[in-house]
Amino acid sequence: MTPAQRVVALPRQQSLLLPAVINPFVQDTKLSRAAILKCVLLGIFLVPIRAILLSLVLMVTWPVAVIITFKHPLKGAVEPMTGWRRFMCRRLMAALGRTYYFCMGFRVVVKGKQVSSSEAPILAVAPHSTFFDGIVCIVAGLPSTVSRVENLATPIFGRFVRCLQPVLVSRKDPDSRKNTIQEIDSRAKSGGRWPQVLIFPEGTCTNRSCLITFKQGAFIPGVSVQPVLMRYPNTLDTVTWTWQGFSSKTLLLLTLCQLYTTVEIEFLPPYIPIEEEKKTAPLFASRVRETMAHALGVPVTDHTYEDCRLMISAGEMTLPMEAGLVEFTKISRKLHLKWDNVRKELEGFAAMASSCKGGRITIEEFARFLKLPVSPVLEELFALFDRNGDGTIDFREYVIGVTILCRPANTEDVLQMAFRLFDTDEDEKITREEFTALLRSALGVSDLNMTKLFKEIDADCSGFITFSEFQAFATSHPEYAKLFTTYLELQRYQAIQEALPGDLELAGQTSSGEKQEDSTSDKKDD
Repeated sequence: MTPAQRVVALPRQQSLLLPAVINPFVQDTKLSRAAILKCVLLGIFLVPIRAILLSLVLMVTWPVAVIITFKHPLKGAVEPMTGWRRFMCRRLMAALGRTYYFCMGFRVVVKGKQVSSSEAPILAVAPHSTFFDGIVCIVAGLPSTVSRVENLATPIFGRFVRCLQPVLVSRKDPDSRKNTIQEIDSRAKSGGRWPQVLIFPEGTCTNRSCLITFKQGAFIPGVSVQPVLMRYPNTLDTVTWTWQGFSSKTLLLLTLCQLYTTVEIEFLPPYIPIEEEKKTAPLFASRVRETMAHALGVPVTDHTYEDCRLMISAGEMTLPMEAGLVEFTKISRKLHLKWDNVRKELEGFAAMASSCKGGRITIEEFARFLKLPVSPVLEELFALFDRNGDGTIDFREYVIGVTILCRPANTEDVLQMAFRLFDTDEDEKITREEFTALLRSALGVSDLNMTKLFKEIDADCSGFITFSEFQAFATSHPEYAKLFTTYLELQRYQAIQEALPGDLELAGQTSSGEKQEDSTSDKKDD
């Protein structure tokens, strides 16, 4: 007879381990006293001079933009600019754009060669880290971009945006995403009639420490894409504009106070998709991202704009903003969760972590939330949640734990079994005495007071718990279902140990020549 073994968590699967970069949305530039003094001294002279020069350039550029876009439609049957409009846009406007950035103190270094629209209809630019990234549009000869409709109404700069003949996105139009993809596809397959379409596939700004998930819009047409890399190799970072860090006004002022700011723009060879990539936009996007990450020498992560939304939600719940980062692309794909589901889990996590600092839960706070004392059973459950073994649970670990560990344990069969164990006299209801007696036994605590927890489950305040109340509570509090199954595993293991003393080896070990069985306590197929 093969000895039974303690069910323990296997080493965590690689696919759900922490990313190489925990938070790509934070700008942590520290200004030393020397740097501040230097900015002040240079700024006294540079800022007024540059402000005057920029104003002069804008005074010349705006009427040129008005002439180029005069009586040229932006909606309906839009045709690409031709003739004198296109010449003025690609030559005169581009030259004025270079002058504008030069007056701001930018020194532009261009590497590689940009190909024509017929060779690569789409330019994919990354990493996207600042509002200064618009300089790549100037260097690339003012290609089309993707822009919100609201940007057209911006004073002065709205007219400049119109010169680019952007693909317009409207938040008010429910069909906007579909229409945007159709327009990108149409322009990409125009055979060179339209200028190239320039897209920042990350969809939001990061700190350039990694490449986050690429959105699929640039890759759905299945045409050649030319990757474009952006670097800002400066001693003092005054350009990075992310969700946590300096404001846009502060960054603009700091940048104007520098003698010069270097930006490198590198055009990589066009990426020509194979048939499989043409049919599968996510695969195409992933491989282009890997190519760009390799050239940049940075890792890739599965963060996306939805992580930024979760960061904002975490801040609204008085949690640290970074607590909301979960690598949404990976979590949603592997655990089949939508953003609203993860947002709801964040509310549950916030309720548990409201009293702790740093957005991480210790076992004491975990026990307090569950209204239970710290016990071997609770420690077992906590260890299953604590994926990196640091003695705390962050929101990412909480989402994975609830989804993989707790919800599968919340089946009706498990709940029926639990209810029958509590209902010792089999009258289909659980009294307070029955409830307290079993939990005292399960948790090994003789003076346990379960009044608060009993009242929470007893929704109608009848003095006893019916199965429907028991089931409703377990559904809204999935942690208890896994707590119960963990208790059953411990009881089974202890019973086997008493029956076969000396026959069992330590948890997680196997006898010589035998292969360890897979544990189901923390395993989910990729």
